[in-house]
Amino acid sequence: MLRCRSAFLIAALLIATYGIARAEPRALLELFTSQGCSSCPAADKLLGELASDPSIVALSVPIDYWDYLGWKDTLANAAHSARQRAYARVRGDRQVYTPQIVVDGAMHVLGSDRAAIERMIAQTAQKPSVMSLPVLLAASGGNLAITVKAKDGDHTAGEVWLCPLARAVTVAIGRGENRGRTITYHNVVRRWLKLGDWAATDATWTVPISEIKGDEPDAADAAAVMVQEGTHDKPGIILGAAVTPLQPTDDRGQTTENR
Repeated sequence: MLRCRSAFLIAALLIATYGIARAEPRALLELFTSQGCSSCPAADKLLGELASDPSIVALSVPIDYWDYLGWKDTLANAAHSARQRAYARVRGDRQVYTPQIVVDGAMHVLGSDRAAIERMIAQTAQKPSVMSLPVLLAASGGNLAITVKAKDGDHTAGEVWLCPLARAVTVAIGRGENRGRTITYHNVVRRWLKLGDWAATDATWTVPISEIKGDEPDAADAAAVMVQEGTHDKPGIILGAAVTPLQPTDDRGQTTENR
């Protein structure tokens, strides 16, 4: 009986592992947004809907260059603005605006246009290396375990980045173009932490969750990891990505810790 039970558990584990591998995300979306932009709330709402799709890693990346319009964005980071400009330099089109979604590090589209986003996802997917690498995340025992699996014939180099996320942040905006509005932002990137360089081989990292949350432990309750071609200053296509909560959740996505 014990042997049969062990065999059953092993089979169940293999099935679960296969299921995880089959559920790899098909796209990574970065929404460059601002609390001071009157065109952004529709895109912020859409990103929340996209973030609920397990086949998409959807990130909100608040920029700071509209702060002079009368409202200082409470979530903005100068590094986000620099990243958006770096994308524009690499593309060569100098298109920097809000709300802008960069799809898989390759192409950009108006962040409030769902149909255009889906078309862009389909276009970037035509490049074989886009979102081709399995990225496995597991939060347990106070650590986040990260595994990036290489694929035969893939010799693309790049960098591996971890982004602490705030899954939902509601902000009451007091001035500027969105004065009087209360907006919820989803999967807000709080920081950029480089895990290492990608050398087209299997790689693993174990990062303490306390280190991911940093000096503001209440500001991050999830994490995204991406493998990106190129460098910080010259970002390329996204080779693989995944997102996970930093606390245990049930099958409805509700936090179960300390219930």
